Amino acid sequence: MDQRALDAARHCKGFLDEEEGARLYDLARTRAHLGPVLEIGSYCGKSSCWLGAGACAGGGVLLCLDHHRGSEEHQLGEGYHDPDLFDDAAGRVDSLPFLRRTLHDAGLEESAVLLVAPSARVAAFWTTPLGLVFIDGGHSLAAAQTDYQGFARHVAPGGILAIHDLFPNPEEGGQAPITIYREALASGLFDELSTVKTLGVLRRRR
Repeated sequence: MDQRALDAARHCKGFLDEEEGARLYDLARTRAHLGPVLEIGSYCGKSSCWLGAGACAGGGVLLCLDHHRGSEEHQLGEGYHDPDLFDDAAGRVDSLPFLRRTLHDAGLEESAVLLVAPSARVAAFWTTPLGLVFIDGGHSLAAAQTDYQGFARHVAPGGILAIHDLFPNPEEGGQAPITIYREALASGLFDELSTVKTLGVLRRRR
Protein backbone atom coordinates (compact mmCIF):
# COMPACT_ATOMS: atom_id res chain seq x y z
CA MET A 1 0.00 0.00 0.00
CA ASP A 2 1.45 3.35 -0.98
CA GLN A 3 2.28 5.88 1.73
CA ARG A 4 -0.27 8.46 0.61
CA ALA A 5 -3.20 6.07 1.00
CA LEU A 6 -1.81 4.70 4.26
CA ASP A 7 -1.47 8.19 5.74
CA ALA A 8 -5.02 9.04 4.69
CA ALA A 9 -6.34 5.87 6.33
CA ARG A 10 -4.50 6.62 9.56
CA HIS A 11 -5.83 10.18 9.77
CA CYS A 12 -9.41 9.32 8.83
CA LYS A 13 -12.29 9.04 11.29
CA GLY A 14 -13.48 5.46 11.63
CA PHE A 15 -13.33 2.19 13.50
CA LEU A 16 -11.29 -0.18 11.32
CA ASP A 17 -8.20 -1.70 12.92
CA GLU A 18 -5.03 -1.38 10.81
CA GLU A 19 -4.47 -5.14 10.77
CA GLU A 20 -8.00 -5.58 9.45
CA GLY A 21 -7.30 -2.88 6.87
CA ALA A 22 -4.17 -4.65 5.66
CA ARG A 23 -6.20 -7.82 5.20
CA LEU A 24 -8.80 -5.92 3.15
CA TYR A 25 -6.04 -4.46 1.00
CA ASP A 26 -4.69 -7.93 0.17
CA LEU A 27 -8.15 -9.33 -0.50
CA ALA A 28 -9.05 -6.44 -2.82
CA ARG A 29 -5.72 -6.67 -4.64
CA THR A 30 -6.09 -10.38 -5.32
CA ARG A 31 -9.82 -10.33 -6.22
CA ALA A 32 -10.13 -7.12 -8.25
CA HIS A 33 -9.73 -9.07 -11.50
CA LEU A 34 -12.98 -10.92 -10.77
CA GLY A 35 -15.09 -7.78 -10.69
CA PRO A 36 -15.50 -4.46 -8.88
CA VAL A 37 -14.76 -4.24 -5.16
CA LEU A 38 -17.86 -3.04 -3.29
CA GLU A 39 -17.92 -1.66 0.23
CA ILE A 40 -21.24 -1.12 1.95
CA GLY A 41 -20.80 1.54 4.60
CA SER A 42 -17.98 3.90 3.62
CA TYR A 43 -18.55 6.43 6.45
CA CYS A 44 -15.58 8.83 6.26
CA GLY A 45 -13.38 6.55 4.14
CA LYS A 46 -10.99 4.64 6.39
CA SER A 47 -11.84 1.25 4.83
CA SER A 48 -12.08 2.97 1.44
CA CYS A 49 -8.36 3.74 1.58
CA TRP A 50 -7.39 0.12 2.14
CA LEU A 51 -9.89 -1.33 -0.32
CA GLY A 52 -9.33 1.37 -2.93
CA ALA A 53 -5.56 1.02 -2.85
CA GLY A 54 -5.89 -2.75 -3.10
CA ALA A 55 -8.35 -2.54 -5.98
CA CYS A 56 -6.00 -0.18 -7.83
CA ALA A 57 -3.04 -2.49 -7.25
CA GLY A 58 -5.09 -5.31 -8.75
CA GLY A 59 -6.17 -3.29 -11.76
CA GLY A 60 -9.73 -2.85 -10.57
CA VAL A 61 -12.14 -0.29 -9.15
CA LEU A 62 -13.73 0.42 -5.76
CA LEU A 63 -17.44 1.15 -5.39
CA CYS A 64 -18.33 3.08 -2.21
CA LEU A 65 -22.00 2.51 -1.30
CA ASP A 66 -23.42 4.59 1.56
CA HIS A 67 -26.40 6.90 2.07
CA HIS A 68 -24.11 9.04 4.27
CA ARG A 69 -26.83 9.88 6.77
CA GLY A 70 -25.24 7.71 9.44
CA SER A 71 -26.14 4.38 11.00
CA GLU A 72 -28.39 4.10 14.03
CA GLU A 73 -25.48 4.53 16.43
CA HIS A 74 -24.30 7.75 14.71
CA GLN A 75 -27.49 9.71 15.24
CA LEU A 76 -27.87 12.67 17.58
CA GLY A 77 -27.85 11.47 21.20
CA GLU A 78 -26.44 8.01 20.37
CA GLY A 79 -23.15 6.56 21.59
CA TYR A 80 -21.16 7.00 18.38
CA HIS A 81 -22.52 10.39 17.38
CA ASP A 82 -19.80 12.72 16.08
CA PRO A 83 -20.84 16.40 16.10
CA ASP A 84 -18.30 17.14 13.35
CA LEU A 85 -20.46 15.10 10.97
CA PHE A 86 -23.75 16.80 11.84
CA ASP A 87 -25.13 19.15 9.21
CA ASP A 88 -26.98 21.83 11.18
CA ALA A 89 -28.72 23.21 8.10
CA ALA A 90 -30.14 19.82 7.15
CA GLY A 91 -30.56 18.65 10.74
CA ARG A 92 -28.96 15.32 9.78
CA VAL A 93 -25.65 13.50 9.74
CA ASP A 94 -23.69 13.95 6.51
CA SER A 95 -20.43 11.99 6.14
CA LEU A 96 -20.14 12.45 2.36
CA PRO A 97 -17.82 15.51 2.45
CA PHE A 98 -15.47 13.59 4.75
CA LEU A 99 -15.34 10.62 2.38
CA ARG A 100 -14.58 12.90 -0.55
CA ARG A 101 -11.76 14.55 1.37
CA THR A 102 -10.31 11.19 2.39
CA LEU A 103 -10.34 9.88 -1.18
CA HIS A 104 -8.63 13.08 -2.32
CA ASP A 105 -5.97 12.77 0.38
CA ALA A 106 -5.43 9.10 -0.52
CA GLY A 107 -5.10 9.81 -4.24
CA LEU A 108 -8.09 7.62 -5.00
CA GLU A 109 -10.59 10.11 -6.46
CA GLU A 110 -10.11 8.84 -10.00
CA SER A 111 -10.43 5.15 -9.12
CA ALA A 112 -13.37 5.15 -6.67
CA VAL A 113 -17.02 5.37 -7.70
CA LEU A 114 -19.39 6.84 -5.11
CA LEU A 115 -22.90 5.41 -4.86
CA VAL A 116 -24.88 7.69 -2.54
CA ALA A 117 -28.07 5.76 -1.77
CA PRO A 118 -29.52 3.14 0.57
CA SER A 119 -28.12 -0.29 -0.28
CA ALA A 120 -31.59 -1.75 -0.90
CA ARG A 121 -32.23 0.84 -3.61
CA VAL A 122 -29.03 -0.08 -5.45
CA ALA A 123 -29.41 -3.84 -4.89
CA ALA A 124 -32.83 -3.76 -6.58
CA PHE A 125 -31.23 -3.29 -10.00
CA TRP A 126 -27.73 -4.72 -9.42
CA THR A 127 -26.52 -7.44 -11.82
CA THR A 128 -22.72 -7.08 -12.03
CA PRO A 129 -20.56 -9.87 -10.51
CA LEU A 130 -18.34 -8.53 -7.73
CA GLY A 131 -14.82 -9.56 -6.82
CA LEU A 132 -15.27 -8.56 -3.18
CA VAL A 133 -18.15 -7.35 -1.03
CA PHE A 134 -17.31 -5.73 2.31
CA ILE A 135 -20.30 -5.26 4.63
CA ASP A 136 -19.86 -2.61 7.30
CA GLY A 137 -23.05 -0.59 7.11
CA GLY A 138 -25.86 -0.29 9.64
CA HIS A 139 -25.51 -2.70 12.55
CA SER A 140 -29.17 -3.31 13.27
CA LEU A 141 -30.29 -6.79 12.25
CA ALA A 142 -32.62 -5.38 9.59
CA ALA A 143 -29.87 -3.24 8.05
CA ALA A 144 -27.27 -6.01 8.09
CA GLN A 145 -29.63 -8.54 6.53
CA THR A 146 -30.64 -6.03 3.85
CA ASP A 147 -26.98 -5.57 2.89
CA TYR A 148 -26.29 -9.30 2.95
CA GLN A 149 -29.38 -10.35 1.03
CA GLY A 150 -28.90 -7.60 -1.53
CA PHE A 151 -25.29 -8.25 -2.47
CA ALA A 152 -23.84 -11.54 -1.19
CA ARG A 153 -25.41 -13.39 -4.12
CA HIS A 154 -23.46 -11.18 -6.53
CA VAL A 155 -20.03 -12.26 -5.26
CA ALA A 156 -18.27 -13.93 -8.20
CA PRO A 157 -17.02 -17.52 -7.87
CA GLY A 158 -13.72 -17.35 -6.03
CA GLY A 159 -14.61 -13.85 -4.79
CA ILE A 160 -14.78 -12.65 -1.20
CA LEU A 161 -17.54 -11.72 1.22
CA ALA A 162 -16.00 -9.83 4.16
CA ILE A 163 -18.03 -8.75 7.18
CA HIS A 164 -16.80 -6.37 9.88
CA ASP A 165 -17.48 -6.33 13.62
CA LEU A 166 -17.94 -10.01 14.39
CA PHE A 167 -18.43 -10.53 18.11
CA PRO A 168 -19.11 -14.16 19.12
CA ASN A 169 -19.66 -12.96 22.70
CA PRO A 170 -22.77 -10.73 22.88
CA GLU A 171 -21.25 -8.84 25.81
CA GLU A 172 -18.50 -7.52 23.50
CA GLY A 173 -20.67 -6.12 20.72
CA GLY A 174 -23.81 -6.26 18.60
CA GLN A 175 -24.86 -9.53 17.02
CA ALA A 176 -26.18 -8.45 13.62
CA PRO A 177 -22.84 -8.81 11.73
CA ILE A 178 -22.10 -12.26 13.11
CA THR A 179 -25.69 -13.30 12.43
CA ILE A 180 -25.36 -12.61 8.69
CA TYR A 181 -21.88 -14.20 8.74
CA ARG A 182 -23.44 -17.41 10.07
CA GLU A 183 -26.24 -17.16 7.51
CA ALA A 184 -23.64 -16.97 4.74
CA LEU A 185 -21.87 -20.07 6.07
CA ALA A 186 -25.17 -21.94 6.38
CA SER A 187 -26.06 -21.10 2.78
CA GLY A 188 -23.44 -23.50 1.47
CA LEU A 189 -22.18 -20.90 -1.00
CA PHE A 190 -19.10 -19.84 0.95
CA ASP A 191 -16.03 -21.34 2.58
CA GLU A 192 -14.60 -19.83 5.74
CA LEU A 193 -11.15 -18.25 5.59
CA SER A 194 -9.12 -16.92 8.52
CA THR A 195 -10.65 -14.16 10.63
CA VAL A 196 -8.55 -11.09 11.47
CA LYS A 197 -9.67 -9.61 14.79
CA THR A 198 -13.35 -8.74 14.09
CA LEU A 199 -13.10 -9.10 10.30
CA GLY A 200 -14.72 -12.27 8.98
CA VAL A 201 -13.70 -13.51 5.53
CA LEU A 202 -15.64 -15.95 3.34
CA ARG A 203 -14.78 -17.17 -0.17
CA ARG A 204 -17.47 -17.90 -2.73
CA ARG A 205 -17.32 -21.49 -3.91
CA ARG A 206 -16.54 -22.07 -7.56
